[in-house]
Amino acid sequence: NMIILSCPCEHFLSYYITWILCKCTCLKETVTVRLEEGMVLDCLCPWDGNLSMVSWTKVPDKDPVAVFHPEYGVAFSHQYRERIEFLRTTPMDGSISMRNVTHQDIGLYHCSVQTFPQGPWTRNIQVEDLEVTVADTELVAEQNNNLTIRCNHQHSGTVYQVILEKMLHGEPWHIIGVCKKVEGGLVGEDYSDRGQVNCADNLDVSLHMTDVVQEDSGFYRCTFNTDAGVKTTSVQLTVTTPGITTDTSAALTMFKDGRRLEAEIGLQELLDTNSKSIFSIS
Repeated sequence: NMIILSCPCEHFLSYYITWILCKCTCLKETVTVRLEEGMVLDCLCPWDGNLSMVSWTKVPDKDPVAVFHPEYGVAFSHQYRERIEFLRTTPMDGSISMRNVTHQDIGLYHCSVQTFPQGPWTRNIQVEDLEVTVADTELVAEQNNNLTIRCNHQHSGTVYQVILEKMLHGEPWHIIGVCKKVEGGLVGEDYSDRGQVNCADNLDVSLHMTDVVQEDSGFYRCTFNTDAGVKTTSVQLTVTTPGITTDTSAALTMFKDGRRLEAEIGLQELLDTNSKSIFSIS
């Protein structure tokens, strides 16, 4: 004979599984944050308890961003040092703020708060650029010619870092050059696969491209990190097929909010469309 035992845990197990599924569904909700200077990525655990650690990563590669430990303090990945601060408004708060932001900070961030006795709590935050990209000026260059884009800051304040980025059509922003002061010295970083990035002692950055092609068309942005805050200026480059223009050489200087973006090109058309910039052409 077979004896069937009724387990009083059955209803509890069903309730527990339902609770787990509900909790996991809630935690998978992604919050969207606008990309801006001083943005806050909120990660406030909703229950009370003891917080043992907070960790931030950037997905999909799970790149480490920052870690907080009540006893051992904080640790940051090198690209986030001196840019991230744990807010700690309450004992269960793992939120962070970020400064000196660039478009490289766009992406999905994962926050994990380890607590006792209830265990971990997580949140996903998507950082997006919700603004339509509009260049300060437009630049047209002819294919197969050489072009130099310069990020020259009119030094009304102290500049300690300049970042040059590009966004080609249909692609996200990419850092192609960095010029910064580190412990009194000058450090230049060149990440460009199309041209050469040069860094001057006064933190002026230039990108020199030879034999430009239509794939070089897109937006180029200069971000100046200064003691007065973050300043940016940008140019939209369009590369055309030969025969569009007849000018043999030209120089473009664009002034905006005390900053100057200069491009020296050969065989190009300079446009002042929807721009309040001041141009000098020689």
